[in-house]
Amino acid sequence: MRTRTALVPALMLALVTTGPVALPASAVAIPAQSSSVTAAEDPLLAALKAVPGLTVVSESQPTGYRYFILSYTQPIDHRNPKKGTFQQRLSLLHRDTAAPVVLYTSGYGLSTNPSRTEPTRLLNGNQVSVEHRFFTPSRPAAADWRTLDIWQEASDEHRIVEALKTVYTGKWIQTGASKGGMTSVYHRRFYPGDVDGVVAYVAPNDRVNPADRAYDDFFATVGDAACRTALKNVQIQALKRRDRLVPRLQAYAADNGYTFTETLGTADRSFEMTVLDAPWAFWQYSRAADCADVPAATASDDEIYEWLDQVASFAFYTDQGQEYYTPYYYQAATQLGWPELKFAHLRGLLRYPGLYQANSSIPAELRSRHDPRPMLDVDHWVRKQSSRMMFIYGENDPWSAERFTPTRKDSYLYVAPGANHGANVAGLEEADRLAATTTLRRWAGVSEVTALQRNAPASVPDDDMLPARRPF
Repeated sequence: MRTRTALVPALMLALVTTGPVALPASAVAIPAQSSSVTAAEDPLLAALKAVPGLTVVSESQPTGYRYFILSYTQPIDHRNPKKGTFQQRLSLLHRDTAAPVVLYTSGYGLSTNPSRTEPTRLLNGNQVSVEHRFFTPSRPAAADWRTLDIWQEASDEHRIVEALKTVYTGKWIQTGASKGGMTSVYHRRFYPGDVDGVVAYVAPNDRVNPADRAYDDFFATVGDAACRTALKNVQIQALKRRDRLVPRLQAYAADNGYTFTETLGTADRSFEMTVLDAPWAFWQYSRAADCADVPAATASDDEIYEWLDQVASFAFYTDQGQEYYTPYYYQAATQLGWPELKFAHLRGLLRYPGLYQANSSIPAELRSRHDPRPMLDVDHWVRKQSSRMMFIYGENDPWSAERFTPTRKDSYLYVAPGANHGANVAGLEEADRLAATTTLRRWAGVSEVTALQRNAPASVPDDDMLPARRPF
């Protein structure tokens, strides 16, 4: 079970914690790419350097693998390549050029530390991890935010797959969790021939943004009645004590140099957003057993403030906390959608109608109208035309309330009992776990026996694709 300091607010999908780029301790810088490859170089390095537009930035060698940080030249606008290029960062966890390749994106930035996703481990394969466009440093110098859409990112990944298929001969599987799962679905929709199957974890499908009854229904039934009541009460009490709790947030922000002017506007608005987010964040990463820790209605101001901070993080809803995630919120506002909850139990206590939306978390100049057509298109394609797609959801995960519905064309949907936003194949009921694993290996052309025989000891840690969010 994850610690409760790893929680992600509801308007923020699961993501990769980022910061200054730090290469692995054993990383070795690779000289700049040249037009000729010497015979002294090893075949893999020579093959990578021979890919047009691909630069090998560094290499390290964890046990059982070689790990590369790479940079790939991409058009700023795939519809108009004359607009110039930018460098998109990716990493390569290499085992064998004949082994399957898992294409992974978090939908956010890229961690520069090697790790294996669940499909990579189950297939004992290679892994290509891609940083989503507009997450620094994978952002054009003169950023045209209109080029940040699902088709442009899918086209980025399409070019990467085409480029690396000149190096790798095995089958390709795409994966990602939460926003990364959504990104994998969009890539499959626009370029269905790129990979041989998709495993999308806890991927929301907000096909009609205002029609979010599924989310309200989720909060009306998740857990037991006592826990649901406790979560409502802590919100009510926090808002009733606003005049005492907001000054604490203001003092905390002042002590740490945090501001509110670029995004939410004021500490009071930031406080209200955090309170609104708390039950969602609770169920996103906590378990039913954690209901015992929810403060009672009679709890002290200190207890309520500290619980809210632990679960939803007051630091997150500051300008500094929001800045890194601006590309996500922009995408949510323009295409992806966001949860529109009713908050009926808080009527009379809220000061800012419409606050709980993606546009609240980005600078005013980037706020825009939502276009419902891309999500309707993707939803229709997944329901009617898709094939070889696997969706994994968590029973107690709010993001799993609005799900994709796959076809019967070798496609599947599984729900992990009692699981939160960290749902995975390992957490499925045994029969489902075996079925999902068998399907994945069949798509990848890897038998279970072969996978086990080849699974040499490795020093690369497993990646649950949902790392801790707190950047401060």
